[in-house]
Amino acid sequence: MTMILATASRPAKRQAVKRTIAVYGSNGSDVDVRLVARSIAQAALEVLAGTRPVQQLSRSLEPDCYVSLQHRAALTRKHAAKARGNAQPHRSPMVRSVRACSISDTICEASIVVAEEQRCRAVAMRLERFDGVWRVTALEIG
Repeated sequence: MTMILATASRPAKRQAVKRTIAVYGSNGSDVDVRLVARSIAQAALEVLAGTRPVQQLSRSLEPDCYVSLQHRAALTRKHAAKARGNAQPHRSPMVRSVRACSISDTICEASIVVAEEQRCRAVAMRLERFDGVWRVTALEIG
């Protein structure tokens, strides 16, 4: 199934371009994988910032990714407590862009740019669809 998106308004000399974007889903409920990647990336950075519990991502991440994120969040909190004297939460990160590349009908790779309070970060992930649900099988946060 495809979805048609129109770009934002352009100057009078140029017309809006419509592009077709592949959307994968199952059981009639099509979900754009970019939306899934966006929400998981934002949630993962909120875990690192200490504003979201890692358990909320247990269904979205493969066990290896989950344990790795849990470990990194613990190290981040420990470092923040030493550097600042207390574990002060950051403001919520804001996703700036999401790019996805379809490898097959059940595998997709995504790159996400996220703006935080003092810097921008890159997130890369590989998503695989199991029983109609997208799960992250590889996660890298810069």
